[in-house]
Amino acid sequence: MPTIVFVCTANQYRSPIAEACFKKETLKHKQEDEWTVLSAGTWTTDGLPGIPEAIDRARQLGVDIQAHRSQVITADMLQRADLVLVMEQGQKEALHIEFPDYKEKILMLSEAAKGIPYDIPDPVKAPNVGDVAVEIRDLIRNHYKNIVRMVER
Repeated sequence: MPTIVFVCTANQYRSPIAEACFKKETLKHKQEDEWTVLSAGTWTTDGLPGIPEAIDRARQLGVDIQAHRSQVITADMLQRADLVLVMEQGQKEALHIEFPDYKEKILMLSEAAKGIPYDIPDPVKAPNVGDVAVEIRDLIRNHYKNIVRMVER
């Protein structure tokens, strides 16, 4: 069973939404029993809930992250993962440096989805960046097959 891990900084907004959106797509494609889908953060503390804005925005998009709790990305998680999708180039570079044995598994979400690497900014740090949740949902929904192919290669 392939494992995909979505990663952002705090694991309280972008990556939990990405995790929930990917799980929703696996249901749509009748593949929910074929995937392990996780999320984690590069700079977080284990056990923190999603921030209220993320929970509300996720609900508006038809996914539920109410029960989500943050977790720090670990070497064990990377070892088990078939694909690790980060939100920003800086996160990709940091994971490549900290965990060089797994760098071939680590891509940006935009890179895996569209083949074009670009940052999905943190709406907590930059509140005027637009609707990040919709961007994440659309990347996953519209390019689900591309992401799945990244694991099959």
